[in-house]
Amino acid sequence: MSQFPVYLVDVASDAAVEASLIEGISDSNVSDWEDAWMPALARALQQLKEKGVDRRFWPQNRHWDWRRKAEAFKGLLAAPSFSIVCQGMTQGLMIVETLESCRLPHQKGKPLVYIQYLETAPWNRPGLSAEHPRLKGVGTLLVRAAIELSRSEGFGGRIGLHSLPQANAWYANVCGMSDLGIDSAKENLRYFEMTPEQAEAFIAKGV
Repeated sequence: MSQFPVYLVDVASDAAVEASLIEGISDSNVSDWEDAWMPALARALQQLKEKGVDRRFWPQNRHWDWRRKAEAFKGLLAAPSFSIVCQGMTQGLMIVETLESCRLPHQKGKPLVYIQYLETAPWNRPGLSAEHPRLKGVGTLLVRAAIELSRSEGFGGRIGLHSLPQANAWYANVCGMSDLGIDSAKENLRYFEMTPEQAEAFIAKGV
């Protein structure tokens, strides 16, 4: 698996820490999900329950099974995957597809990279970790990886995705993607797309 040096931010010290962006999801990544992510998520959910937080505000991807997802897409050339490892632990996972087309009127029909699944470790998610997130920048690095894949495929940086409601504001405001509204054919999730110009702006912003 190819890997590239990248940097995350340690929230406690506000210092940059070196990480690796890896093409692929390995057995060790899935083991980290099972052995570390799942127990951390279970603890976080228990805390939310004890605090009386309405289930509507619990993580909407809490039922995701990364072992099943990794197996389902394994070996498919049109479904590359990525992982981010830092401090000896998997910090983020993503699976994309390269067979989808744009829906924006002025981009319609042009190929894009579609983000099928993207998740960061529970301890990196604001409002879910017990104190404060440990590392910042995992999600943006994965979006950047999708953009770079789109460019290498000749798609100009175009990407698209259906967002869980809790992430709508992040994709719209932080990533600067175009909101194409509710997609009734996809569980009434909002669909977002990024144009080549928006990709340039996202990279320039360096978020």
